[in-house]
Amino acid sequence: MKTGRWMRKHFGWMARLLKKLKPTFIKRLDWYIIKKFIGTYFFSIILIISIAIVFDVNENLAKFTQYHAPLSAIVFDYYANFVPYFANLFSPLFVFISVIFFTSKLAGNSEIIAMLAAGVSFKRLMRPYMISCVFLSLLAFFLSAYVIPHGTVIRQNFETTYKNKKKTTAADNVQLQVGQGIIAYIQHYDNTSKKGYGFSLDKFENKKLVSHMTATDIQYDTISDTKFKWKARNWKIRQLKGLREHITSGAQKDTIIMMEPMDLVYSKGQQETFTSPELREYISKQIDRGSGNVVQYQVEYHKRIAASFASFILTIIGLSLSSRKRKGGMGLYLGIGLALSFTYIMLQTISSTFAINAGFPPMLAAWIPNLIFAVVAYFCYRHAPN
Repeated sequence: MKTGRWMRKHFGWMARLLKKLKPTFIKRLDWYIIKKFIGTYFFSIILIISIAIVFDVNENLAKFTQYHAPLSAIVFDYYANFVPYFANLFSPLFVFISVIFFTSKLAGNSEIIAMLAAGVSFKRLMRPYMISCVFLSLLAFFLSAYVIPHGTVIRQNFETTYKNKKKTTAADNVQLQVGQGIIAYIQHYDNTSKKGYGFSLDKFENKKLVSHMTATDIQYDTISDTKFKWKARNWKIRQLKGLREHITSGAQKDTIIMMEPMDLVYSKGQQETFTSPELREYISKQIDRGSGNVVQYQVEYHKRIAASFASFILTIIGLSLSSRKRKGGMGLYLGIGLALSFTYIMLQTISSTFAINAGFPPMLAAWIPNLIFAVVAYFCYRHAPN
């Protein structure tokens, strides 16, 4: 009873907002289930994330003290971005637990039996669950595609400064295609100063070298209004036309090279800091350059879409399992729900690893957990109570 009053007090605004929209296809029964679904979902998130924060503080308190992390940075830079990241990461788990929890209580109170006895089919009973899933899926996709990446940048910078003190800031022997038939090479690049040493730029036409530029170092222009502006020092350009060669040189030269610092240095988890439009643009640009280091970016892009559909699949499984009244309460269903949820998360990790390390198609790798669990959902639905 106290839990129910707490959820109505803190999450009743969602139900009031939906009621103001007054969709005609949502009936009183639908509102009743939607409020319970959404309220239980957010209650479980707050409960589990609160426990996770306690354990995380206990684990990292020594490091925060060692590196003198200010309280404002801990609260607003780390935990303010820690909460949405992990809440969204385990959103399918929270959805599944919520469905199992409140549906088992409905079944235990014979409310499901009363609905079915009143002529409500199981298919009709699923409608408010699916409406709730639409809201939760859109919320999860919006957070993962647009909001969380910006917070991840802040959180990773905090971890680099006050927690791990490790960050990739340099790269050696970097070679990439910056345009059609244009290959750039940097012997050593320092991302802190945005400066590269031992630079060369080769231009090919019909597989023949037509221009070769070298420079002792190049400096990225960070204050320019446009991207891709570099300053080359002690440069020399050899223009090749048949057997003739024309050489020009100088002390300093402003030039446009179609590459940026983020193209030269890769850090772990970098794909999580891009919004979905930025990911799509980056993947397209790297494929055009012929780069092979795009698989993890492709997996991340497709995983954000696939994960938003997981709510529908896991809700069908949870509803089908917990809508039948049995002795013993919800313990069995909650155990099955946790096992299936962690299996889903484990499959996500395994398929992503296969895509990155074994050449598995990234799109298929992201959707494999959904495809497997869709079969499980169909089996559970076919054996659900009539």
